[in-house]
Amino acid sequence: MAKDQQSELLRNELKSLADTLEEVLNSSSDKSKAELEKLRSKAESALKDTRSRLSETGERIVNQTKEAADYADDYVRQNPWTGVGIGAAVGVVLGVLLARR
Repeated sequence: MAKDQQSELLRNELKSLADTLEEVLNSSSDKSKAELEKLRSKAESALKDTRSRLSETGERIVNQTKEAADYADDYVRQNPWTGVGIGAAVGVVLGVLLARR
């Protein structure tokens, strides 16, 4: 699944959770106890699902970050002077940007 699709699914999930919680808050004064319990159950279910998706997304991000770090580590080990050059260039750019302030 593409990152854009994952982001869109997560956005939709969070919007659904927010809508459910808003519905619970807005209708709490004019609903019977049974209806409130039903809405509360729906909100808890949505919250649980959203937490699960956020946890999965967080794990995916951690794994992708580890893969990128491993790739960068392998690249620098295979091309040490290129790594030194890139590090120096980044340092110079940061130095110039910080010196301007």
